[in-house]
Amino acid sequence: MASPAIPFPPWAQISDVRRAHVERVAELIAEWAGALAVSDRERQRWLTAVGLHDALKDAADELLRELAPDAGGWGVDALRHGPAAAELAARHGEIDQGVLDAVRYHSVGYANWDAVGQMLYLADYLDPGRGFKREELARLRARVPEDPRGALRVVAHERIAQVLAAGCRLLPETVAFWNVLGCGD
Repeated sequence: MASPAIPFPPWAQISDVRRAHVERVAELIAEWAGALAVSDRERQRWLTAVGLHDALKDAADELLRELAPDAGGWGVDALRHGPAAAELAARHGEIDQGVLDAVRYHSVGYANWDAVGQMLYLADYLDPGRGFKREELARLRARVPEDPRGALRVVAHERIAQVLAAGCRLLPETVAFWNVLGCGD
């Protein structure tokens, strides 16, 4: 399968290493879109979100603070790139709220996501280039086409466990996402 064309925005500020991550995420998204037989329009939405999600990951802190002064109200600088990229994408004409929400919340989860947000959250975490839990992540990647919601629950659980293990607080968006998945019952 040919690598999908990633619609990187002209304002992207990403390193070669980050670009390689985004390309792997795009390949995964394209694979799942094919397996799930989504429409071409939906596949393009997913790829648009992929191209935007880390577009400002390597941008200067000053730019990130200007674009997302409250970082979504989170107060966590490491998470500022998502809200900043969503803001800049909107300023440059992106009007698909599902894509913007996917980009804004891709690091934390979001209860009101449509498929584009859910798939980006999964693919970002399940990037085949990750250096941890290789076999477990491979099984989860394979599970997505058959059971996307189940895979989403597992990934959300793992990401939340990592936040808690680091001694950090869970953000309200993350808690709401967890509860919508039915994981908090």
